[in-house]
Amino acid sequence: MIRESKQVRNGWQTQFEDLGFSYHSIDGLYWDERYAYRFNSAQIDTLEQATIELHQMCLEAVDHIIRNGQIEHFSIPRAFWSEVEDSWKEREFSLYGRFDLSWNGSGHPKMLEYNADTPTGLVESSVAQWYWLQDVHPDADQFNSLHEKLIEQWKKLNTKGVLHFVCADSEEDIGNLSYLRDTAIQAGFATKQCLISSLGWDEANAELVDDQDVKIDNLFKLYPWEWLCREQFSEHLLSRATRIIEPAWKMLLSNKAILPILWERFPNHPNLLPAFRESWRISGNFVKKPLLSREGENISIYADGNVLHTPGEYGEEGFIYQAYAPQPKFDDGITPAYTSIGSWVVGDEAAGIGIREDETLITKNTSRFIPHYFVD
Repeated sequence: MIRESKQVRNGWQTQFEDLGFSYHSIDGLYWDERYAYRFNSAQIDTLEQATIELHQMCLEAVDHIIRNGQIEHFSIPRAFWSEVEDSWKEREFSLYGRFDLSWNGSGHPKMLEYNADTPTGLVESSVAQWYWLQDVHPDADQFNSLHEKLIEQWKKLNTKGVLHFVCADSEEDIGNLSYLRDTAIQAGFATKQCLISSLGWDEANAELVDDQDVKIDNLFKLYPWEWLCREQFSEHLLSRATRIIEPAWKMLLSNKAILPILWERFPNHPNLLPAFRESWRISGNFVKKPLLSREGENISIYADGNVLHTPGEYGEEGFIYQAYAPQPKFDDGITPAYTSIGSWVVGDEAAGIGIREDETLITKNTSRFIPHYFVD
């Protein structure tokens, strides 16, 4: 795994905007092709196998949580416990997810967390870096089968009627949602897209409707379950009159309370870090994480007598404590970076990676996206 300096292409902004990647320069610099990461095929095989194995362990952990009544550890409103259980027992359709891994190219990738409910970074991981590859390294390859796998996974969704796509009013979320909608259209679905604020409850007909009072039979929401189940209309979701994707059982995977359970179920697994609900059980440096934190908020790293903390709005739901696995640091003397690998899952298959860089040890929503390629 080598970080290389690259020549920036002329006109890449126009190319990406034509692809729907309009948020390529949020916060000044997001997509950053001044650099790229080079892997060899053996390293890509390592990432692929680790991702598949971690995903299967996570599914086993969900089954264990349901069978042993451990939902109480996840700060999920009690009214939704049965919804989580039922959606798992019925193995409701799941589309995708993304592991965040710490790895420098040797040894075992370490799982930091699993963004299994509303992961973003799809457009840049799928189409943007593929177009970059064709222009910069046309003879190389890339760990990237996201687009094809998303279309094939949608085809496994056994449902009729329109598939509504909703998210919050954010340029990045809208871009990711539009891309996912496009893959569903290519899979043969009739679709409609609107904002989450456009949804309402039709009391007379007892049904969830959009801004044109059209009944919503199938809802893909790029909107976290922990927010959704606290909305005013959330009690109506319990009727199950609307099929929701991602399903309610994904609340367990996207919650960091899964990390201590994984360590309990698979102690000393080479891709896992020790994790507990009590800080005193951690030996050495550790990271304190809120159960529901997003975009690196309210993370505290306790390492070698120092503390690094990020602000935010999370923490009331509780914390877990995970052994510290520092992100690998790459430094060319110009733009030093700590690197995080996002490894994608579609259905139950590994589907590619996206790489983020930050000048600090905590990956945030402002962290840069760097393309990658690999050679034999």
